[in-house]
Amino acid sequence: MIVSLTIVRYRKALIPFALLAMAVHRLPLMLTRSCNFWKLLGCGQNGSFDLQPDWQQWGLLAVWNNRTDFDQFYKKSFIASWWRLLTYESWTLLCEPLQSHGTWDGKEPFGKPNVKDYAGPIAILTRATINLNRLKNFWSHVDEAAEMLTTSPGYITSVGIGEAPLYRQATFSIWENFEAVKNYAYRSPKHADVIKKTRTEKWYKEELFARFKPLETWGTINGKNPIKTYLK
Repeated sequence: MIVSLTIVRYRKALIPFALLAMAVHRLPLMLTRSCNFWKLLGCGQNGSFDLQPDWQQWGLLAVWNNRTDFDQFYKKSFIASWWRLLTYESWTLLCEPLQSHGTWDGKEPFGKPNVKDYAGPIAILTRATINLNRLKNFWSHVDEAAEMLTTSPGYITSVGIGEAPLYRQATFSIWENFEAVKNYAYRSPKHADVIKKTRTEKWYKEELFARFKPLETWGTINGKNPIKTYLK
């Protein structure tokens, strides 16, 4: 199994094509048998959950049978041609699932891997469907959590992604190692308190947490490839 995340940027004048892609790209993805799971995603502005969307930046997260299937898509598909023609920047990361807990639209898109002996750079996907009656509780803590994320030791980069405004949100973050992830998640009193509240106040209708081994990356986003130097 190979998991791909591609983030693309459109020029401001072409934002209508970005919005159109969210509808048009669904059909070719549904017809791509080698793609087991996919999500077309909008992006937030600050690298985490964000009420302010970045209308120029969009993403595709997909699960493939193998690298060959992904390569065929990336080189020859209608979507890849659309990206090459209409976007001015594109960044792709290929990953291998290490662990995954929870569901996404009732599915376990990354299976049930349980690799515990990996020690290198690590990618983390945190995704949730937020209960509508808990939206105020959730969003009141987002800015603080985002600031803690980007200032944590071992943090490399992150992108806020989502399927729908307000209530279907995710963060894909990359770290130097899993120890840095644990330090951020559990050794910061403020963040530990937020994690506790998600349980006691039942913020989420559905959630998923997954870890990945970054395999390969190319392209740039906002002028740089933030993880390239960590993959040798």
